[in-house]
Amino acid sequence: MEVQVISVIDDDPSVRAAADNLLSSHGYEVRTFASAEAFLQSAHTDDSSCIVTDVQMPGMSGLDLLVAVRGYGNQTPFIFITAFADPSVQIRAQKAGAAGFLEKPFPSSVLIKCIEAVLRGKQGI
Repeated sequence: MEVQVISVIDDDPSVRAAADNLLSSHGYEVRTFASAEAFLQSAHTDDSSCIVTDVQMPGMSGLDLLVAVRGYGNQTPFIFITAFADPSVQIRAQKAGAAGFLEKPFPSSVLIKCIEAVLRGKQGI
């Protein structure tokens, strides 16, 4: 079975490290990025099975990243995580095609269930 690649984009190093540990322990290959720009400049924009990104980051936001990736024709599912759960942001993310939207802090099991659902082709949480 092919290993699923999860790209995690968050400006908080502790969030990146925790997500890396969690997802790696569940058998995923994890790539972490400190910004949307770093992800877009990497060689990994087209080989992710799922993208988990913070909504609010310095520079390009997670929503802007989703729009940019879709502009390239890439349909990789996005799961947004945020500490600032503004309902209007969640609606914008869903309209832009987000597969999931999680408010920090959330139990690690919720992220895993959301990713598993997305990888099965279903909407996340």
